[in-house]
Amino acid sequence: MIRKLLLLLLIGLVSAGIVLGFSAWKLDSALKQPLKLSQEQLLDVPAGATPTGTFNRLEAEGVLDGAFWLRLYWRFNLDGQPLHSGEYRVTPGLTAEGLIGLWLRGEVVQYSLTLVEGWNFRQVRAALAKHEKIVQTLSGLSDKEVMEKLGHPDVFPEGRFFPDTYRFVRGMTDVEFLKKAYNRLDDVLAQEWSKRAADAPYTDPYQALIMASLVEKETGVPEERGQIAGVFVRRMKMGMLLQTDPTVIYGLGERYTGKLTRAHLKEANPYNTYMVAGLPPTPIAMVGREAIHAALNPVPGSSLYFVARGDGSHIFSDDLDAHNAAVREFQLKRRADYRSSPAPVVKPPQDTTPPADAPTEPAPDTAAPQSLQ
Repeated sequence: MIRKLLLLLLIGLVSAGIVLGFSAWKLDSALKQPLKLSQEQLLDVPAGATPTGTFNRLEAEGVLDGAFWLRLYWRFNLDGQPLHSGEYRVTPGLTAEGLIGLWLRGEVVQYSLTLVEGWNFRQVRAALAKHEKIVQTLSGLSDKEVMEKLGHPDVFPEGRFFPDTYRFVRGMTDVEFLKKAYNRLDDVLAQEWSKRAADAPYTDPYQALIMASLVEKETGVPEERGQIAGVFVRRMKMGMLLQTDPTVIYGLGERYTGKLTRAHLKEANPYNTYMVAGLPPTPIAMVGREAIHAALNPVPGSSLYFVARGDGSHIFSDDLDAHNAAVREFQLKRRADYRSSPAPVVKPPQDTTPPADAPTEPAPDTAAPQSLQ
């Protein structure tokens, strides 16, 4: 009787060993199997997906076999590990075990979109709308409605987003993207405001942001930003009109086609700094940290005028005679991307029409669109 029981026990142990061995073999085979791929492709794991559901889907799609054993492996070895949603780049030869490794490391495919210094909000929205991996929710909405979606209903959007290269995974919405760029601008502006020069002529950071946008649009040479800001700040302190072409161009909006005329300079609108004293009411473009820093820390000096050489850099002058000489020299041989800032005039006390003898630089009949920084 005892022998019979020992025999049955032995048979049971052998059977269990066989089952365990078979299970281990099946599990190892499932993990080591290469995925059935003929070429590289993107595997999408949507938000909320589970390992069980994903293994089942891949088996149904013929990408792998043995979903049961892979589910079992995850349950007993990786229970509680998150399955990061997103797209995974999978290639021929990748095993199921390698795929699990990608999931555990969260090696999702990242995309990027660059917002360029000097862009206006219309250009930002166009770039967002063209990106295939960004979920579009703002199509057809006005700029005001967009800002309401962002939680800033009373904020004018121009210049309120930070130019940078932003990385994201598939599924990010345009609202989420803009919130990130908006918060980034707020952070940078606050940091630079805390390091402003003691005599910076602004009552709040927003005024500095406006000035930074003028600096951004007026120069393509980084080391000149502080000088450009210095000229504008001195003009303001002396009661001179800023007379900067980019503000006029911004005020024209879509009516600007690359030709800036004397008639445009005489057109009354809040952005025409040939007619209206001080800063325009809002920024006219997105600005980088360097332009913000320059606006808050203008380079001291005595220059009140600058004219573009034609290569993006400028000649700075202290007096009108020197400035006019530079204008004559560089306008005669100006390049297609030539940009200059006309000489300012003393701000009229009430009437915004300059007096007949006011010293001004003759406005060119045409001007090229401002380059994007």
